[in-house]
Amino acid sequence: MPYAAITYNVQPGHEDEIAAIFAGFQRVDTPELRDEEGRVAGRLLGTGVFINDATLVRFIHYEGSLQHVAQHMARQKGVHELEEKLKPYLAAPRDTGTAEGFRRHFSASLMRCISQLSAEPAEETRG
Repeated sequence: MPYAAITYNVQPGHEDEIAAIFAGFQRVDTPELRDEEGRVAGRLLGTGVFINDATLVRFIHYEGSLQHVAQHMARQKGVHELEEKLKPYLAAPRDTGTAEGFRRHFSASLMRCISQLSAEPAEETRG
């Protein structure tokens, strides 16, 4: 199951304020990802957010396509509220107020994946 990482360039020294914003994050309305026809196309499995000085990274664990993840997140009220609250702490402004602007930023801030490993045991060791 794939993972994605999204970066946020933030102003250093505001880790506690940013942590408080994420602590109040409104979860997505459903973990199901849907395609353009409304069919289930995947699922959000979990997220994690980490911060160190001027770098904040959101990790997303999902099934399906990253395109469907971006489309789903762009429609979420809680995501837009979070983006609005983060504005004063961003190192540079960005346009995430519309679904299209959010998808553009999502794509531009996506980190390049160089490795994904699973903790699944090898076939021969399974009981």
